[in-house]
Amino acid sequence: MIKSLLLLPVVVIAAIIGISIYLQPDDIASCKEIVSSTEPCQPVDAIVAVSGGDTNARTDEAITLFKKGWSNTLIFSGAAEDKTGPSNALVMERRAIADGVPESAIYVDELSETTRQNAEYTQTIFKKLNIKSIILVTSGYHQRRADLEFNKRTVGIKILNHPTIGDRDWSYWWWTNPHGWALAVSELFKIIVFEFGASQ
Repeated sequence: MIKSLLLLPVVVIAAIIGISIYLQPDDIASCKEIVSSTEPCQPVDAIVAVSGGDTNARTDEAITLFKKGWSNTLIFSGAAEDKTGPSNALVMERRAIADGVPESAIYVDELSETTRQNAEYTQTIFKKLNIKSIILVTSGYHQRRADLEFNKRTVGIKILNHPTIGDRDWSYWWWTNPHGWALAVSELFKIIVFEFGASQ
């Protein structure tokens, strides 16, 4: 009994660390967001940010990468949350322009309502611009599933993951509140469904 009680904190801590590492891969973490001539720190053809959750944080992270020289192209993907208003992608574009990004550098997909559609509908832009490599930006809890969807739906595209740093829904301390656990469990369940479907 005592051994079980002593083991419980270890199991919980291991679960938290494991979930954190698994859900939010960051392929350019070692680069410290600094572009160089060596992989994986080389510039890419486009930075892709998908809407949902803390859309502003995702947009701002994509803008930061753009300004640091990771790419000359920004792609924002997401339909309107409120169908009476502008699409999420258009709102993201306006935010980027207001922050100094040239309008000519921005492309939008205004139709995607799911992560799968984000991956599918951006293909038109990829083909139009002959894009072969991207940095995919989304919230930490969503990064793994977004990567799985984009890798499944895209052909010949090198995908580097980079989750947001300052996200109102997800931080290093996600495990300290019920909302963080709800997001983690929900994403893990969706990943299981994805993997099951992919194997069929």
